Amino acid sequence: MKNFKFSVLLISISLLMNTACKKEPIPYLNGPTSQQITSDPTISELNNLVTGTESGMRNNIAIYLDVVSMIGREGYRFSGSEPRYTSDLLGAGNAVLDNNTFYLTNPWGSRYNTIRNAYILIQAATNSTYITDAQRKAYTGFAKTIIAYQLLLNLNLTYENGIRVDVADYNKLGPIVGLSDALTAISNLLNQGQADLTGSDVIFNLSSGFSGFNTASGLIQFNRALAARVDVYQQNWTAALTDLNASFFNLNGNFYTGVNHVFSTASGDQLNPLYLPLNNTGENRLAQPSYVTDMEPGDDRINKVALRNTPATQSGLTSNYDVAIFKTNTDPVSIIRNEELILIYVEAKIQTNALTDAQTAINIIRNGHNLPNYSGPLTQSALITEMLKQRRFSLFYEGHRWVDVRRYNLLSTLPLDRPTDHIWKQFPLPFSESN
Repeated sequence: MKNFKFSVLLISISLLMNTACKKEPIPYLNGPTSQQITSDPTISELNNLVTGTESGMRNNIAIYLDVVSMIGREGYRFSGSEPRYTSDLLGAGNAVLDNNTFYLTNPWGSRYNTIRNAYILIQAATNSTYITDAQRKAYTGFAKTIIAYQLLLNLNLTYENGIRVDVADYNKLGPIVGLSDALTAISNLLNQGQADLTGSDVIFNLSSGFSGFNTASGLIQFNRALAARVDVYQQNWTAALTDLNASFFNLNGNFYTGVNHVFSTASGDQLNPLYLPLNNTGENRLAQPSYVTDMEPGDDRINKVALRNTPATQSGLTSNYDVAIFKTNTDPVSIIRNEELILIYVEAKIQTNALTDAQTAINIIRNGHNLPNYSGPLTQSALITEMLKQRRFSLFYEGHRWVDVRRYNLLSTLPLDRPTDHIWKQFPLPFSESN
């Protein structure tokens, strides 16, 4: 496992310490500036930029997954010191989503931090005289892929309120653009990344989270997997199938093959911030009760939660089950994996009316989790319902449920935990984006 402590330097020289992309950068007084790094960097300096960019993707990932999972009614985050998890995020009473608090500004700012680091990498690789053109393309193709992924996560939060996509020049930021234009820009970045990676020469190291995907061909597969996710968000079903075929999609492959964030106990590295001990008190990450009650008997995805010795209760909410996806504080966190790609295939096949193909793939998911074949109607409507059901249980607490029900206009079907709670469609733009 690679030590990621260099990322501290990179974030210091870029911008926005846990804020949005309009804040002024904080200078790093004891190290090189971004101008110095990008003037004519060595291979070692370029590789450090890659390491820092990958490391930065992990920052505040726990907050991101907590907030989208809570709004999507997958789980609860109980905290003795932070009541807004159970008030603002669940829309309790008169509570609203705050545009200037940690649950929005921290993940939002971290994503733009990583984007800034990736643009520094592009500029540095462009200016370096120490690398070949093929090596240069590997650096820029990787960076563009990561930029697109980070933008997509922020767009998942603010949705129709939009994001900034033109942020290459920190001193001349582009405007906020809407959902459709943002998805198009993200798709274009992924396409540019794929083009750069094609025929490139990867000479940088990535963490074990990219094991099997750390060559040019492997990074293209990762890039196309992300592109397929964006395609279904755009309802571009034919493109999704095309991009799946260029990804690591394998209908009969291991569900967990994919790219991950990784963690370690090494000095300067991070522990998995989503891990909490089972039966913990004070700080809990819990399953919303319907995750268990809505599950078919025999489904092995019940193992993603664990029955507590005693129920946990806070603010009128109660759960008997801990989220048990992460067994230790160094377990990986998925970025994208084959099971999601199979479910993207299912969705694209349903939407292109290839219903038998969709049914076959649904049965692969069902059988892989100890369930019998799908026996419902072979109609688009019924299969969409089944597909969303399988996505709910297969991708539990991976950041998809809220996005899925929203894009199918099914937010009203999410359970209300308390009579005065509300379901949010999207976050407001951070306060700093309007100043």
